[in-house]
Amino acid sequence: MPARAGGLDRLNAFIGGTQSARAAFSQKVVDRNGKPGQQSSGTLEFSRPGRFRWVYDKPYAQVIVGDGEKVWIHDPDLNQVTVRRLDLALGSTPAALLAGNNDALKSFVLAEDGERDGLQWALATPRDKESQFARIRMGFSAAGIEAMELTDKFGQQTTLRFSGFTRNPRLDPAEFSFTAPPGAEIVGP
Repeated sequence: MPARAGGLDRLNAFIGGTQSARAAFSQKVVDRNGKPGQQSSGTLEFSRPGRFRWVYDKPYAQVIVGDGEKVWIHDPDLNQVTVRRLDLALGSTPAALLAGNNDALKSFVLAEDGERDGLQWALATPRDKESQFARIRMGFSAAGIEAMELTDKFGQQTTLRFSGFTRNPRLDPAEFSFTAPPGAEIVGP
């Protein structure tokens, strides 16, 4: 790929050349008035299509697992597990862009979004007007994805920064299965 490749070229190279990945992330939320909100961090792994594991460590523990058919969201503090069908849960979300198959891109209108902070940006606007996101920006360096900026329908912005991003590692398939802990309340199908 040319060193000056734009955001869309880098997005396409990322989608086409990344079957699995592992990274740490930090996440910051800012409301529509620019007031800082919650900050969190954790790790993620994914294996295309539709298998992913997001683990939030701070400030509150939460595990989100996509097993290829369902998405499981475990909140240990509430001892609750929410379950949704994968196709309904992913839709026009950032997880669809990272862990979905190439058809996931059809759920978005894609455009170049310029250069900022040393990254080439691609803009993904969900085609589904019912999506909770108004737009998703993805920032790429020559090495791969570095950041995502998610703006919801209410103007709140969530920024994800990735570190230690490893493309195509060998991942344990057990990481993408989920068994509810004994006594946990199960919400969903």
